[in-house]
Amino acid sequence: MEAGNSEPTGRKPAPPESNDEPLLGLRRQLLSLGAWLLLALLLRWQVVEPRWIPSGSMLPTLQLQDRILVEKVRPHFGRNFQPGTVVVFHPPPELVDAGYDPGSALIKRVVAGPGDQVEVREGRLLRNGSPIDPDWSSQTMDYGFGPFVVPPGHLLVLGDNRNASLDSHIWGPLPRGEVIGTAIWRYWPLQRFGPIRFSPSVPVGEA
Repeated sequence: MEAGNSEPTGRKPAPPESNDEPLLGLRRQLLSLGAWLLLALLLRWQVVEPRWIPSGSMLPTLQLQDRILVEKVRPHFGRNFQPGTVVVFHPPPELVDAGYDPGSALIKRVVAGPGDQVEVREGRLLRNGSPIDPDWSSQTMDYGFGPFVVPPGHLLVLGDNRNASLDSHIWGPLPRGEVIGTAIWRYWPLQRFGPIRFSPSVPVGEA
């Protein structure tokens, strides 16, 4: 018998690999990347936003050029801002009318809420007739203020660097709707990495 090709087995040869498969794989990767970018943007716009500190109005708690994270969920759900909360907010109408950049943001500490009576007397900050305890500033305040009752839907905000801060003692109570979010964490510099709290050991400078 002559040597030759084997008899057919009935199995069909495998089709050649489609040229579309690499394109499909690339498309899946791009879609996955797009989904992650969308999630990152959503987090950036609606949940957590990085910010940096441009002035010394919150010394000693926050230093110039500190990088912080701002949680933006609370304002959307109408949650209260308790005294002591550090908030980031749009410039109130009084500052915008005076020429302040409406696209900028300020950072101060809530010291009183709606219905609270606030007064600065003999260098001390008083809320509802009593000295605030704990206070978040080691300074004796060099100005007087009030007594003043915070109206509904507003907050009274002061810088921790009380004598060098453009805050509610100058332009009045902050409309709650102007709040962008609450400052919750400092991520830079690394030696101060952690939750934002008052640190009286750091010397106070000028805003």
